[in-house]
Amino acid sequence: MSCRCFLLLLLLPPLLCVGVSAVEVHRPRGVPLSKRQFYEEGKPFTCLDGSRTISFDWVNDDYCDCQDGSDEPGTAACPNGSFHCTNAGFRPGFIPSSRINDGICDCCDTTDEYNSGAACQNTCRELGRKERESVQKMAEIAKEGFVIKQQLIQEAKSDLEDKKFKLADVQASKKDLEVRVEALRTVKETAEQPEKEAKERHLKAWEDLKEVVRMEKDKAKLAEVFLELDDDADGFVSVAELLSHSELDPDSDGSFTEAEAQGLFGGVDQVDSVAFESVWNNIKEKYISESNAGTQPVVETPPEEMSEPVSDNDSDQYPEDDIPEDEEEEDDEEEEDDDSDEGDYKVPPTTKTQEKKDDDDEGTMPPFNQETQNLIDAAQKARDEFDVAERALRDVDDQIKNLEKEISFDFGPSAEFAYLYNQCYELSTSEYVYRFCPFNRVSQKPKYGGSETNLGSWGSWAGPEDNIYSVMKYEHGTGCWQGPSRSTTVKLTCGKETVVTSTSEPSRCEYQMEFITPAVCQDPPSLDSVLHKHEEL
Repeated sequence: MSCRCFLLLLLLPPLLCVGVSAVEVHRPRGVPLSKRQFYEEGKPFTCLDGSRTISFDWVNDDYCDCQDGSDEPGTAACPNGSFHCTNAGFRPGFIPSSRINDGICDCCDTTDEYNSGAACQNTCRELGRKERESVQKMAEIAKEGFVIKQQLIQEAKSDLEDKKFKLADVQASKKDLEVRVEALRTVKETAEQPEKEAKERHLKAWEDLKEVVRMEKDKAKLAEVFLELDDDADGFVSVAELLSHSELDPDSDGSFTEAEAQGLFGGVDQVDSVAFESVWNNIKEKYISESNAGTQPVVETPPEEMSEPVSDNDSDQYPEDDIPEDEEEEDDEEEEDDDSDEGDYKVPPTTKTQEKKDDDDEGTMPPFNQETQNLIDAAQKARDEFDVAERALRDVDDQIKNLEKEISFDFGPSAEFAYLYNQCYELSTSEYVYRFCPFNRVSQKPKYGGSETNLGSWGSWAGPEDNIYSVMKYEHGTGCWQGPSRSTTVKLTCGKETVVTSTSEPSRCEYQMEFITPAVCQDPPSLDSVLHKHEEL
């Protein structure tokens, strides 16, 4: 018998046991059942990459013949090879061939250390027991979560029907409201037209009355001024008499000449009371009554200002454009204080300021007559009723918009996620309180003061193609300093409760949350199928 053949006999595996059944399977050491058909004793072996064909005696002879290492599944001869751990009673698995017979037990059934002399214990049954307990617990949770999910689906289905019914009802009410709004608009506009006309008539009558009063006051003032100017009481105002009022100087150059005074008279030397009317229209803006002319006090220079040299003033220290703003403000305040310190002295009113005072004396506009007030009340009532109806129509539009949004929203294949809508869940850490509002936004707020930060608004479902509803993506949050906008990925896992379990920031400005919800629970398979899914006979 050749050396290769002898080694082959040594490396043939023993009977494998899984659960309570025992099956005798002959295959080279380190070969999984899924590839058993490629290793037929007595037949040439073709490397699994198809690179060459060798005698079966060369399989597991501790010499690497195939480039992919497939001829040495049970030895460490090939650097790129892998060893299959049968792990009866637990999950089978693969380890790199470099770990075979290295004195460290990697396979729980100890088959990787068949020739190292390492004192290994078979722990597969204990690991399998723990895994079965864990799998059983997870299966029970999934089963309870799935029951809750079915309830959520039924509630969502019922709620969807209610929303559709409500939408139809609100849409019907909208049509009635639209008709009512248009009818009230017509009533309002019809009532506002006579109201507007009545108000305009009232205002015009008030303006006409004020104009009459102003004209009478102006005539009285004209007569008063004529008498003031007519010093010799001869019934005429002469150029000489007008020159006594220097404030009437047309060009305000400080010199009121006879020619200028004669120009105000229209080229004549004197005017009577009738002709003075045209003169009055030219001078009344500037004229200061003689009764007020003598009341203006003489402004004396304060002693401290007189004692200070001219060269020491602020304009010498600072150019006009360079005076500090604070000093300018102080100067302004001082000027205002100076004005307020004038005591009882009042600046003599010009005719223009006197006219404003006269306008104030005219009082407020008189109240509307009863007929006009009735029109105003009727128009206001029509406006109020229209505003109420229009506001109700806007509310109905908002309801329709929200209902249509909820009805068309992607809440999962059977609307199982609908119960999360308009809900929020919080997670408190040592530093922050995280707030997760599904289909809305994610936020972060410091626990000890500070404003809330938006970590992203609802974007889309972002799970893999075969399970797209397992991940939610929230985007376009508050921008990071010199960085991108914040975003959050929420991973959904099955559970009986609805709760945020963890949050992290795996990369700058990109957050990740773990969220448990029964909405992702699937109908769990039987416990045996779950356990045997990972086992291989």
